[in-house]
Amino acid sequence: MSSTSLSPSRVAIALLCAGALAFACGPRSHSEAASTARLATESPVLLQGGPRTHNEDSRLASRVEVKVEHDGVHFALRVTNETKKHIELLYPNGQTHEFVVVDSAGREIWRWSAARLFTQALQNKLLASGETMVKAERWEHHREHGKYTVIATLNCTNFPVQERADFVVP
Repeated sequence: MSSTSLSPSRVAIALLCAGALAFACGPRSHSEAASTARLATESPVLLQGGPRTHNEDSRLASRVEVKVEHDGVHFALRVTNETKKHIELLYPNGQTHEFVVVDSAGREIWRWSAARLFTQALQNKLLASGETMVKAERWEHHREHGKYTVIATLNCTNFPVQERADFVVP
């Protein structure tokens, strides 16, 4: 066997890597897109404070919204460019955001990224003047009654954002 020919195992590994990359970067499912669209049009059950500006030079404002329903909790992190210029958000990998739910004692109950894979490629996102970007996810709480806090994070390296909101699951 010559050194220039590819072994079947090398071909299989290359195909598996390409498939994993396509899966990680693929489009959102119809149910995720519908959930995001529904959350964007409905008023939230709880809005923790008003928009906050994180960096006076950039005027990047953010807020987290929580909507408690009988079968789950919807979270939305809204980030708005309040400048007259475009802002480029830089991400170190494929995970652009995170939602973590902690109980009243501070113990982590749920993490959106658990058991998910993300690409290791750098990426960026242009946010136009006045544009709002929404990162929304859903926690299926299975009737875990109690008081909780969601910690929503935008994982960009140049304008990191973290918001918190308290909520109750009845």
